[in-house]
Amino acid sequence: MSKKEILKALHEKKGEYVSDEELASEGGISLEQVPQEIQWLKDDDYIIEHSSELGYRLIKVSNRLLPYEIQRDLHASYMGVEIHYFKEVDSTNEVAKKLALEGAPEGTIVIAESQSSGKGRLGKKWISPSGGVWMTIILRPDIPPRQAPQLTLVTGVAVAETLSKECGLDVGIKWPNDILIGNKKVSGILTEAITNQELDFVVVGIGIDLNVDLDSFPPELREGATSLKRELDRDIPGVKLVQNFLADFENLYNEFKAGNFPEILAEWRRLSKTIGRQVEVRKRGRVVTGEAVGVNKDGMLILETEDGLRKVISGECIHLNKKH
Repeated sequence: MSKKEILKALHEKKGEYVSDEELASEGGISLEQVPQEIQWLKDDDYIIEHSSELGYRLIKVSNRLLPYEIQRDLHASYMGVEIHYFKEVDSTNEVAKKLALEGAPEGTIVIAESQSSGKGRLGKKWISPSGGVWMTIILRPDIPPRQAPQLTLVTGVAVAETLSKECGLDVGIKWPNDILIGNKKVSGILTEAITNQELDFVVVGIGIDLNVDLDSFPPELREGATSLKRELDRDIPGVKLVQNFLADFENLYNEFKAGNFPEILAEWRRLSKTIGRQVEVRKRGRVVTGEAVGVNKDGMLILETEDGLRKVISGECIHLNKKH
């Protein structure tokens, strides 16, 4: 807690020196402990200058996704109420499920700088190197389990709208859960519902290729992927992006809980890069081909095939042509 209080004092006087005595008082520690606390902040990539006469001043804020930085200017009432940060974790979804089972409140977030065993859909591994946003949100909606897949669509709209507003790029959604810039994937979503007759909770995993070096991806994935840094040719402030996403997501999630999913679905359809295309959906060795003509309220893709209309609940969707 002392590190957080010291950081708060430095933030309030950013650019000005804060004396050792004031920092010790704010942090509730001894004068001798102040340099150690400052070093811990430097280890978190804060740039802090020291004067033996004047004390310490904050020169540059860390761009790491640290809980204090995310919560400091967060305009959300309960998304981010608790943030569990890891430099590396196996899977933020797995950690979030454990926390949820222990009673973590709705809006609790697990966020990591990298994942060693990130999870994608259909059991695939999600490549999660440093430089990205890898986080999971715990939700406890009072809905029947069959409505849980709708949260993937809600999240997709929130991610797409946030990236569009923040970066001014052509952002769209590929069914069921990929966020595209142009035709390249920049983000993915993995929603997992935990049920015991009724819905216990939902964890929503979100991965965004923020400042990721795409050369760290396997060669077979590089062609279809991009990052915000590559698209804009500059580093993107991760904290600000996460703050804005959480505020946007909370607004949409509140709309969802208020029964306004049809309006959110209409926005998903507007953002869709799948509807109107000839697609191929693969699942467990089976392939269904047809024109994507819509998505229903349960998140199923509706295909017009040679044998008539067909609903597809899940699978890997491949775009075969340009959108009409």
